[in-house]
Amino acid sequence: MTTGRTIRRPVWAWALALVAIVLAATPLVAHWLTNPEDQRLVDLDVYRTGGSAILRGLPLYDVITPAPQLLPFTYPPVGAMLAVPLAVISWPAAQWAWTIAIFVVLALTVRLAFRPLFDGVRTAASAVRARTGLAGGGAAAVPLLLALLTVACTYLMPIRDQVRFGQVDLFLVALCLLDCVARRPRWPRWPRGMLIGLATAVKLTPGVFLIYLAITGFTRRDGDPEQRRAFFMAVFTAALLTLLPFLVIPQDAWDFWLGALLDSERLGANAATTNQSLRGMLLRLYLPGPLTQVIWLAAVAVIGWYGFRHARRAFRDGDGLTGVALTGLMAVLLSPVAWIHHLAWVTVVLAALAGTGRDRTRLSVAGGVWLYYVLPIPWWGVSLKAMEIPVFSPVVGKIVQNAFGLGAIALVWLLGSWLPRHTSRRDLASSGSEPSIAR
Repeated sequence: MTTGRTIRRPVWAWALALVAIVLAATPLVAHWLTNPEDQRLVDLDVYRTGGSAILRGLPLYDVITPAPQLLPFTYPPVGAMLAVPLAVISWPAAQWAWTIAIFVVLALTVRLAFRPLFDGVRTAASAVRARTGLAGGGAAAVPLLLALLTVACTYLMPIRDQVRFGQVDLFLVALCLLDCVARRPRWPRWPRGMLIGLATAVKLTPGVFLIYLAITGFTRRDGDPEQRRAFFMAVFTAALLTLLPFLVIPQDAWDFWLGALLDSERLGANAATTNQSLRGMLLRLYLPGPLTQVIWLAAVAVIGWYGFRHARRAFRDGDGLTGVALTGLMAVLLSPVAWIHHLAWVTVVLAALAGTGRDRTRLSVAGGVWLYYVLPIPWWGVSLKAMEIPVFSPVVGKIVQNAFGLGAIALVWLLGSWLPRHTSRRDLASSGSEPSIAR
């Protein structure tokens, strides 16, 4: 029985949200899970092969998945240790379990990343109730908005590829996001930094968050003690999980750090369209190798400096979400190899751009970015190059082929420069004051 108080979590709204997500995901899941078996969730098969190698005592970095894929295990050895449960269950069960987990983690990521928007919706609903005196109604807004945003993010190409390949990237995004923006949990409790350390040990690219924790925690004037503690915990966790395989599977651990890690070709053709990192885009220019290496290192230095500098400023200004989004983009751009599915960080970027939802300009920009990453633009570039139109095909085709990587660079500028300037101008306009001019 109710007494005029708002029902905070209406069951019907959560049930409707679940149905909406399932209906939207069904065509995507049905498409990829009915592929021929040797084309289905090929990266998940890599994880299972790694776990199976440990169970069978085979050399981890010598085993490959069955033909025609013939893919090697490329992750740190602790990743194979964590994949052992996947090797124990049947292949169909592993496919379904992993796919369902992807959507659960996507919903969790959306809920965490878009929290300012959810808070804005709650505030607006409260204002309506205060004006009208009506109870309820607004309680349904959160689950329905969660469903809408989860469905929208489902069809981003980097997220579609999570389902297509059975990838782990979205899990790593959620781990880093939880560590950086989740409010201190009642249960389960974990020391901040532990999840970033886990993600870094499983796949090295989340290690950029060690830099983020360091630059926000160790500055002389405004370093945050909690960030420092999180940094030490992240380093400790990553080191512990890196050393553990030396005790359990020592030969495999040595094989990774002294061999497999140094062979980037194990990951696949580095110049392929799917590699949208800075290095991948430069490799497709087919310049001499030493020149490409020099340009890449220079680009890494410049973009890394710009991105981390603005991530630190965003954190200092109280916008930790933007700091996380910028750091996630660094994981993509600065890595030697970053496939399209690594751009799962776009979900966090969209949330940082949308903010509380009260700024139409920010919502429009977020909508444009969403549409950009829904469309398979890099593959349009491949088609343009195949037309072999003189000048047009090699020039325009190559630019379009690099669309997602170039888009990531543009997103770094949007979050680092445009967003704070736009927010500052909006704040000044809402306060009715003018910026002072130094004389």
